[in-house]
Amino acid sequence: MIAILFLRPIFEKNKPMIKYYIFIFTLLFYQFSVFSQKIDRKTVVERHQVNVTKIDTLSSLSVGNGHFAFTVDATGLQTFPDFYANGVPLGAQSEWGWHSFPNIENYKIEETLKELNSHGRKVPYAAQWNEPKRKKDASDFVRQNPHRLQLGNIGFELFKKDQSKTQTTDIQDIKQTLNPYTGEIKSHFVFDGETVDVQTFCHQQHDIIAVKVQSNLIKSGRLKIRLRLPYPTDKFIDAGNNWSKIERHSSKIITSTSNQATVKHTLDQDQYFIHLTWSNNGKLKEIEPHYFLFEPSNSTGNLTFNCQFSPQNISSKNTFVAIQNSSILHWQKFWHSGGAIDFAGSTDPRANELERQIILSEYLTKIQCAGSAPPQETGLIYNSWFGKPHLEMHWWHAVHFALWGRVELLEKSLGWYKKALPTARIIAQRQGFTGARWPKMTDNEGGETSSSVGSYLLWQQPHIITFSELVYRQKPTKQTLEKYKEVVFETADFMASFAYFDQQKGKYILGKGIISAQERFKPEDTFNPTYELNYWYQALTIAQNWRKRLGLKPNENWQKVIDNLSPLPIKDGVYLATENAQDSYLNPVYLTDHPAVLCTLGMLPETSMLDKPTMKRTFEKVWEVWDWQDTWGWDFPMVAMTATRLDLPEKAIDGLMMKIRTNTYLNNGHNYQDARLRIYLPGNGGLLTAVALMCAGYDDCKNSNPGFPKDGSWKVKWEGLEKFF
Repeated sequence: MIAILFLRPIFEKNKPMIKYYIFIFTLLFYQFSVFSQKIDRKTVVERHQVNVTKIDTLSSLSVGNGHFAFTVDATGLQTFPDFYANGVPLGAQSEWGWHSFPNIENYKIEETLKELNSHGRKVPYAAQWNEPKRKKDASDFVRQNPHRLQLGNIGFELFKKDQSKTQTTDIQDIKQTLNPYTGEIKSHFVFDGETVDVQTFCHQQHDIIAVKVQSNLIKSGRLKIRLRLPYPTDKFIDAGNNWSKIERHSSKIITSTSNQATVKHTLDQDQYFIHLTWSNNGKLKEIEPHYFLFEPSNSTGNLTFNCQFSPQNISSKNTFVAIQNSSILHWQKFWHSGGAIDFAGSTDPRANELERQIILSEYLTKIQCAGSAPPQETGLIYNSWFGKPHLEMHWWHAVHFALWGRVELLEKSLGWYKKALPTARIIAQRQGFTGARWPKMTDNEGGETSSSVGSYLLWQQPHIITFSELVYRQKPTKQTLEKYKEVVFETADFMASFAYFDQQKGKYILGKGIISAQERFKPEDTFNPTYELNYWYQALTIAQNWRKRLGLKPNENWQKVIDNLSPLPIKDGVYLATENAQDSYLNPVYLTDHPAVLCTLGMLPETSMLDKPTMKRTFEKVWEVWDWQDTWGWDFPMVAMTATRLDLPEKAIDGLMMKIRTNTYLNNGHNYQDARLRIYLPGNGGLLTAVALMCAGYDDCKNSNPGFPKDGSWKVKWEGLEKFF
């Protein structure tokens, strides 16, 4: 008090400066406080390293860069591909590696067309046929081709003292770790009394893996490196271990020296190259067709070994150290940019597990889903649906990149839509619509695929408008508008022309002739699915805003649909899945698959089409009656998003962490579905999208951390996340 009285004359005399100093001190104190509270990102990431201590076919680990991934077993390489084939397979895939079987019969997509009556006219769709034979064969061929390639298998060949080869049971004392912070897989094991230590990295610009091996087995000539090249299957799944049909492809060593070799692999009209380099003398030998063995010099117990896959006969000259540094520096940059979340101090027992799922999902989606085209649902590990991307899933694969402050990773795949635009125009024109209709099941070039379900789906259509708007929110420039306006406008043109004006109702309707996101309704019967109606409204409204931003007049056709779209169908005070399914909550068949009615508020913001109290009653109904055992991995994040927007944070957590098989996250972070889909990346991407919404909220959200309970059980610290719509 005395000090204050003493200083008062000085304060009065220098009041302007004192106020300035107080302001500066306050600002510095605030900045220091914020800085001191910043998340220790390295600590958060590294407390979720993956540890493997046994041969476990569901604990395979991957390195990658977004356009290439390489998956290993407990040895640090792909030593046991057949043993792991029905778990998480030991794949090596790239976004450029595609192949087609020879089209000897000259099958065409037009041969798969099946007409469906809709509003008095026949609309052709690319369908699957069981008969007649020609149509069946044609639809099978276009589904199977092109397909993503498994580029090759690189594993150890370990020999016991009696020269017999190793079995899985011979691999002992396993200690394997994936460090997401550096992208390193470090593997230790004992074989026949000798230790083997392995480091595995992936270059972040080139499709190269680098391996360092330390073992006395090298000195004794009992450790060698195998390269084996499979042939693609014509099956739904390709795990990369089809060693049959050796006559259908060719492979040969085209260059070889004491420290490098190149193998050319030719499959029908396609070919690629495998460039191998190693640190000391050695030789690559062809043992049998498509089976090569590298025998390192036995002068030392150390070996570094690089392998590059390339569509051209051009190799990148990189040492092991250069590739190691590429990985470490890239991953450190990744983890220290964009968003971060820290649940330290939470007392809810689910908090640490959710944090683990977040970190590993960030890692997996970065290496599997951040390429220049939409990814397949099993990424770059093994083929499902013949390796083809599904456009309706692109939302779940990619939206989180924007919300986590990594919009550049979303943008990498958006150029694909311009590449696919000619095909999308053809589909729309063939069916009698304007604009561009995006296919569901496609390929790297945007090709169309026949399907008994996918050809009738609608909800992939507005996705590119959502993606473009997310980019604009972070890059609100004319350059962004010019870059994406073509795909935005042509997408909206189709949407407006697809909506049918019912003279009797005085409203635009969607369908018949569609399958909703909940794939439980026949296309010939289905119209006005609730989620798709609201998505149509939201996306067309965004497209009109784009015209306004560009100084263009509103599109009259779009506005007619916006103003006169059918209301969301309601019965007994809750929203229906579709207007034609009046028994949505009574028929057990309609209570399985995706509870997509919840997407109406969750994936989408609150629009003037939607009544929030009705949506809350719908949520409660779905929560009560749904067969949660018959769901998919992204359904749980979707439930969490809807609960968050309905101000139900307890339900958001309960939904996100529901103990259901399809909501299982394996030791390696992958979202397990069933024996067919052992990994499912839409679940990982959906988790990240939901958590971002639960933390950062959405436009007009009034609460901080709206998706987390406020009872003190969750300590949620986050930074770098973006609000959603």
